[in-house]
Amino acid sequence: MDADMVKARILDAAESLFFNQGIAVSGMDDVARAAEVAIATLYKYGGSKDELLSAVLRRRLDLWVEHWDAARARADGPVDRGLAVFDALETFRAAAAPTQWCCFLATASERPATTAAEQDPALTLTRQDSRVLGRRLRADLEAADVPDPAAVAADLVLIYNGVLASLLRGSPEAPVRRARALAEARIRTALTGAP
Repeated sequence: MDADMVKARILDAAESLFFNQGIAVSGMDDVARAAEVAIATLYKYGGSKDELLSAVLRRRLDLWVEHWDAARARADGPVDRGLAVFDALETFRAAAAPTQWCCFLATASERPATTAAEQDPALTLTRQDSRVLGRRLRADLEAADVPDPAAVAADLVLIYNGVLASLLRGSPEAPVRRARALAEARIRTALTGAP
């Protein structure tokens, strides 16, 4: 097996364990066993647990951005580009490895921000995911001439985070579709000036 295949197996195993069982409770021995590699091989290709977590998050973020880019490219106009985040969530969840919920929210919940958070690569990636989300939504809303795009983007981020929590809880039914409709109503309200 070549090095890329070994790395992929390690990342797959770590992702599954970290985001289905939990980061803190998943040890490196567990990852090595799930990846079917020796512990020395795990450390050679995965590094420390923090490095491995960061590599998993980086891969997940890259895949998420690919799905979001594709959804934005399929959008029929600026408003639909603003809503594409929800379309991307559907395609991403269908294509990505199954996890209990959002890997970035899971990481943030297990690694609360502290004064040393700037040195934590996993939290840096979590913040990067949040910045990408807010920045892209705001740009799409500006392109759609939505008044006060920063405020509307903040509302859409809140709706997006809510749908991620709903996916974890399993309720309500069809949360992504409902979240998209709610986000669209928020954008339309901003565009028409209706209360």
